[in-house]
Amino acid sequence: MSFRREAHVPKGGPDGGDGGHGGNVVLVADAQKSSLIDFRFKHHFKATRGTHGKGSKMHGARGEDLVLRVPVGTVVRACSENGREVGEMIADLSHDGESVVVAEGGMGGRGNIHFVTSTRRAPAFAELGEPAQEGWVELEMKLLADAALVGMPSVGKSSLIARMSAAKPKIADYPFTTLTPNLGVATSGDDSFVIADVPGLIEGAHAGKGLGHEFLRHIERSALIVHVIDMTGGFEGRDPVEDYEIINEELARYAESLADRPRIVVANKMDALSEDDERVQRLAARVAADSLAAAGGDEFAESPIDPKLYVVSAVTGQGIDSLKAAIATKVKALRAEASAADENVEAYDKVWRLKQEKRDQAFAVSPEGKGAWRVSGRRVERMVVQTDWENEEAVAFLQHRMRRMGVDDALRDAGARNGDEVRICEVAFDYEAAEESDDIFAELDL
Repeated sequence: MSFRREAHVPKGGPDGGDGGHGGNVVLVADAQKSSLIDFRFKHHFKATRGTHGKGSKMHGARGEDLVLRVPVGTVVRACSENGREVGEMIADLSHDGESVVVAEGGMGGRGNIHFVTSTRRAPAFAELGEPAQEGWVELEMKLLADAALVGMPSVGKSSLIARMSAAKPKIADYPFTTLTPNLGVATSGDDSFVIADVPGLIEGAHAGKGLGHEFLRHIERSALIVHVIDMTGGFEGRDPVEDYEIINEELARYAESLADRPRIVVANKMDALSEDDERVQRLAARVAADSLAAAGGDEFAESPIDPKLYVVSAVTGQGIDSLKAAIATKVKALRAEASAADENVEAYDKVWRLKQEKRDQAFAVSPEGKGAWRVSGRRVERMVVQTDWENEEAVAFLQHRMRRMGVDDALRDAGARNGDEVRICEVAFDYEAAEESDDIFAELDL
């Protein structure tokens, strides 16, 4: 609060400047980042505060934003302090440079120049600054690959990615050799794509059995599923068609979206048997039947899923070039579709801000024992926090704002009676109906 004081100007008008807003905490996707290790041991981050306003209409400086860089592919969710309860998704930072504000700096209080009206020519109060927004978020990094190799353990996924790209995964003749996903870049002609080798899945993976949930989430990112099947049946002598059905069922039960994901079926280890082998013929018939069903029974129609069977050998290189060309062609088409869809999707940070603003405007009235009511809502609570309770004018202005917001009507509709206690934040008031008093809140009880 400030008034102009100059020579020969005994009664200068109000000239109190505004306080600067606090800085925001912003998450930005950075292609140069490869992990979330920066957040493994440091969990608390804070942007700088704004500076105070001064007289002569001098506004305070805004606090600097704190920019935290995360890998591309990071999913941001709201969560509780102990991390046990995870809320809605705030953002999916899947492109380099995408950003989202996860904690907004507090609003700077307004100087008394903002409260001048035709009847209030010299407001002797100003607004206090708003405390910073605090909260916890969960960061989860999901692999970004165009295609994902999935299948039972020891079907040759690691051998395939090693044959198709420059990746050097661990390869051995025992189940669960691969314990962490591997990424490789494969090329076919002028086209290239990123392929992921995901650890082997088993029956019950959708419920977390084996390495289940740990790596199924990475498949959600992939535009194309490459289903690898060991045609020899492995040490257990498994049936290839049964393996095919089990993995399809696990993917569908884990996430409904995976059931409709485009896919290619790969019959691997064909160096050990011929193409006219009964097992190959049965698998080819089953894949063809699924392709026809996905197309609605029309053999000339194309379905988004449309599984195709390719026979290969990761050991000898048989059929690898044809497989790479098929994956590259499919990935290129899926990229074009995704790019067209992205143009019509509103940015996550804008969507999150709109949701947040809508929540901020809302307030709720709930009973808290006999003759006591709690009014909650970010905007209402912010108004209370920003009020200077030592200043009667500021308190009267708050009463006026709340009446205009409809707080008085909401309390009356909820059943509040004269003399009931109304609580907002840490402040309590005695309720008086507007019909009997111009002020809806009378005696102040701090």
